[in-house]
Amino acid sequence: MTKIHNNILRKKNFYIFFFFFFLVLLLSYGEENLIGELTIEEILENFPEWQIKADSYTPSPEIITKLKSIDYEVKIEVFLGTWCPDSKEHVSSFFKVMKLLENPHLFISYIGLPREKESRKNYIQGKNIIKIPTFIISVNNKEIGRIIETPSKSVEEDILSILTQKPQIPDY
Repeated sequence: MTKIHNNILRKKNFYIFFFFFFLVLLLSYGEENLIGELTIEEILENFPEWQIKADSYTPSPEIITKLKSIDYEVKIEVFLGTWCPDSKEHVSSFFKVMKLLENPHLFISYIGLPREKESRKNYIQGKNIIKIPTFIISVNNKEIGRIIETPSKSVEEDILSILTQKPQIPDY
């Protein structure tokens, strides 16, 4: 009976081990953090599902036309988490918008943040980033607006709204 008991115990331990092993694998799937300055290519290479999301997004043609006509320098800093569902949703939409715009006056930077808030300090210093994604829109090196976590209407509509709220005549 001891031999039978030992075999049962070994099988039980074997199944418990593999259960936890696969549980850890499942929980870590899609948890990769891309941190620091990123390119669209890096993000899409590591997270191809973001491309699928971008491809399925249909921005407003009227808003795209208006954004294409911007003829002054606009800087947009995008703080995102590659592990964050809101980033996947809204930054993917932003990718599609920027691809359609092809406006040389728009300067975009992507900054990947770690999941742990305490680890973000070096990447967000002086930016007051609390939720992600956060899109910071600047003209003449002055912040004129933000989209925080979720756009009010859509990424493109919110950007246009920010750019048209105040006169944006560049100082040359």
